[in-house]
Amino acid sequence: MGIYADYAATTPVKSEVIDAMMDIYQNHFGNPSSIHTQGRDARRFLDDSRRAIAKILNVRPAEIIFTSGATESNNTVIKGIAYANQTKGKHLITTKIEHHSVLHVFEHLEQQGFEVTYLDVDTSGIVDLEQLRGALREDTILVSIMLVNNEVGTVQPIYDIQSIVDSAPHAYFHTDAVQAAGHLELNIEDLQVDALSLSAHKFGGPKGTGLLYIKQGTTIAYQQLGGEQETKRRAGTENIPQIVGLTTALTLADKQRDAHNIHIAQLKEQLLVGLQNRAIPFEVNGSMMDTTNHIVNLYFPFIDVETLLTLLDLEGIYVSSGSACTAGSTIPSHVLSAMYGEDERVTHSIRISLHETLTEQDMNQIIVALQKIYLKFKEEEHA
Repeated sequence: MGIYADYAATTPVKSEVIDAMMDIYQNHFGNPSSIHTQGRDARRFLDDSRRAIAKILNVRPAEIIFTSGATESNNTVIKGIAYANQTKGKHLITTKIEHHSVLHVFEHLEQQGFEVTYLDVDTSGIVDLEQLRGALREDTILVSIMLVNNEVGTVQPIYDIQSIVDSAPHAYFHTDAVQAAGHLELNIEDLQVDALSLSAHKFGGPKGTGLLYIKQGTTIAYQQLGGEQETKRRAGTENIPQIVGLTTALTLADKQRDAHNIHIAQLKEQLLVGLQNRAIPFEVNGSMMDTTNHIVNLYFPFIDVETLLTLLDLEGIYVSSGSACTAGSTIPSHVLSAMYGEDERVTHSIRISLHETLTEQDMNQIIVALQKIYLKFKEEEHA
């Protein structure tokens, strides 16, 4: 069996999560909108989940909306705030390194007459705060900046960003926090954001479920119409098994965060030191300081990314070149392009994303596989 090291793309569903979901599927399958006993039983699990998540995020239960994942959450909040507040202005701000579920929404809004400013980042992947300050205007109604970048792991200075955005009279602040859950504390009262998106499958929960936090008082036009579920904010019968799965996974991720972070940091150090000790040429893309440890983006100058991914796959090492949503694309990473321009590293870099289930032996096998590939290319170069 190979070594999977692409956990930023998705994670396995934890056994506790599966058990919790199976109990709902088999024993509590009622429609939470039904008024009979079976419906009220399902409603109890829905309400309990909302309260549990609100406690972890330090928000009001009523500020949590369950969705099908971060893509829906991002679409809902960006479109919803733009449409509901366009009488105050049609200027929006984001960065060049956002996930495509954010960038493509802004591109769509541009086609509808909104004006979007795309902020630059430095070679560490950190947003230009002075550019943000200068970009804010009287008619700015939304700023959306991710908390942790999904390709290089850079953590944005969210408190500084929030302070700057707060100076704009009509601007709401949204953050895509998908890669932060389980790695950073998500205390929204401290973060002071108006909206936040999460997706369960990034922290041991099921695919196809997520949440959107919307601060009370935020003016938003909700996009999904039909029934009156989620207090008329997101129509459609709530998926109770998956919501319970999300809640179980987030509870575990929050409880185990510190221990897992220590282990993952040790794995990252083992990887980087191992590559250095074996004299394999590489550089780290992004920040070595303002980052989570679970995402390691590496530039290997001796080989292009497509060839390296293919050879690693043949060795049973499963990693990626960046976002899973762009897998198979021949277009260079928009994140690395924003950070490094047309530098060669944009087409010679891979993402290795770590998890608490990986071992020292796994990391050693990754190092050995990379050394084998390097020595092969070195021999061919001197043949």
